[in-house]
Amino acid sequence: MKAFTIICIISIIFCTKNFEKAKEIAKYVNSLNTTWKASEIPFDTDGYLGTFLERREKIIPTKKKFSVSLGDLPTSYDLREAYPNCESLKEIRDQSKCGSCWAFGAAETMSDRICIKSGQKLQTRISPQHLVTCCSVCGFGCQGGWPEMAFFSWWWSGIPTGGLYGDTKTCKPYFLPPCEDHPHNCTDYVDTPSCENSCQESYNKTVEEDLTYGEFVYTVSSEEDIMKEIYESGSVEGAFEVYEDFEEYKSGIYQYTTGSLLGGHAIKIIGWGEENGVKYWLIANSWGENWGENGYFRIIRGTNECGIEDAAYAGNPKLNEEKIRRIE
Repeated sequence: MKAFTIICIISIIFCTKNFEKAKEIAKYVNSLNTTWKASEIPFDTDGYLGTFLERREKIIPTKKKFSVSLGDLPTSYDLREAYPNCESLKEIRDQSKCGSCWAFGAAETMSDRICIKSGQKLQTRISPQHLVTCCSVCGFGCQGGWPEMAFFSWWWSGIPTGGLYGDTKTCKPYFLPPCEDHPHNCTDYVDTPSCENSCQESYNKTVEEDLTYGEFVYTVSSEEDIMKEIYESGSVEGAFEVYEDFEEYKSGIYQYTTGSLLGGHAIKIIGWGEENGVKYWLIANSWGENWGENGYFRIIRGTNECGIEDAAYAGNPKLNEEKIRRIE
């Protein structure tokens, strides 16, 4: 009983400090008349930031040739509008209290690429669960990983399908429920589950039968090349440095204002635009629909804000052409 009381007291003190810090940061950001607004309600990123920003090795090549030129690109572009029948492009996932952002950004990008390349016919969902639990070269599961290695794994060994928590129509759905639906699951660190070499019972395929592959995978860097890649082929996985003020992001075009570096975070970039003369990237996060701008956020484009333009990751999927013809 005493131990429980002590834990409760510590939790109250910790939450009080979080709220006070959040209010302090929000008050400062909102006083600057900058390009974004902060919320006084704290979002604790502890346990969420699992992306290693340093490249482990240059395992996959850098793409340098594109079929479009900078002059071909519009002022604003949104893949959700360009490919309205690709359901994955409109989906915000929730990684819950696991540092699996590196796997989510990769799996979401791969899912989008499959739909786009199939002419918006295939609505495949690639499994972040498999990357987190079974990709030994990718990193340490919920304790972090390299986006580059997730794409290498897609090319080298393949990745099965996997939807949201509770999904019964894919091989390996995510093992954690959304934080916003089950907040008690988001108070503690989550251990990485062991790798399962089989699909869930409700899915009538083996993992080997369900694998999808990248035909070739690569990185792109710089504002111009990332824009060309998105316009030419689809979404990309990006990564950036997260500082304390980003925890309080509510709306607008984020740029760093205050606070210490907390870690690296991976996301999915789905377009770009310009607002009141300020250029931005349009980004899907993996913290649920109640965070930010309905699960999305924008960040300043063209200045390599927080390293967002250092590198992005993508690939061209292999498609089962016979399967596509059957859909037609």
